Amino acid sequence: MGHKVKETPETSADGGSGISLASRLFSKIPTTIPIQISLNSPFWTFIEWIYALPPVPPRTRDPSCPMQVICVGLPRSGTESLQQALLHLSYTHTYHGWDIVYDSPSPAPQWVHLARERFYRGRTLIASDFDAVLGHCMAVTDAAASVFAADLIAAYPEAKVVLNTRADEKGWRRSLDKTLIRANRSWGFWVAGWLDRECFWAWHVYERFLWPVLFRCGDGDMKRAVGGNAGWVRREHHAMIRGLVPPERLLEWDISDGWEPLCKFLGKPVPDVPFPHANAATGGWKEREEQCNRRWVNGAFLNLIVGILLMVGGWC
Repeated sequence: MGHKVKETPETSADGGSGISLASRLFSKIPTTIPIQISLNSPFWTFIEWIYALPPVPPRTRDPSCPMQVICVGLPRSGTESLQQALLHLSYTHTYHGWDIVYDSPSPAPQWVHLARERFYRGRTLIASDFDAVLGHCMAVTDAAASVFAADLIAAYPEAKVVLNTRADEKGWRRSLDKTLIRANRSWGFWVAGWLDRECFWAWHVYERFLWPVLFRCGDGDMKRAVGGNAGWVRREHHAMIRGLVPPERLLEWDISDGWEPLCKFLGKPVPDVPFPHANAATGGWKEREEQCNRRWVNGAFLNLIVGILLMVGGWC
């Protein structure tokens, strides 16, 4: 299997999507938001125009800074710890799901465009498509890497591939329940997404495009999709990666394996520091999460107040 590493239970439930903490700001009322209109329809093109963010100029890749590592493991499989490890190994920048939502200006509309092109219009994506968003990156992990794994592997044939896994499937499912599913079933998050542009795109990119594609969630109910599909999606995803990537280019790695197999595979010296466990940190990403979540809530309430005042003014 090529650099095969024994899968052992993960010791830290980290990584995952950049939307998970947004759901904690609102009451969690179980709900299903069905996807009833094709995401390839003019309706959604019109809605995206209404909520349009300032356009992000497409990036270009410096030939001296090629894509070197693609980490294709599913969300909640140590993706954020792996990102921090790769940054420590000087893979600058290493892209993560947080970047999709929290970068400013937001690249979420670009990822929606790529998802629509790939999964609704059937166009195979190539390096120039990804470079428009990832041109500044030497590595990628989490949402972008797992959802677009096959195209990324083909687009960057010289890049090494890490299949980051989590042997404890029950723990992985619990982690999905605490993050992806909880966000998906939050009425507050959904409502705020219609009142604030940034929050709209956070919901739109993940809850209508990326996670439904990954977990075969056609009706928008992530709890049902994960409950029924997560196991076989995980097995199918791992089998696909093993079939696409030559053994010498692939490392199967669990977060409990730490530095040694990862550094050996990448040809890097083993750092004399503990392997990062990103969710244990109280600063860094967590501070960015809280800052952006506050901005979403403030924006939603401000827009709601302005809307109410305009309606009252119209009646007077």
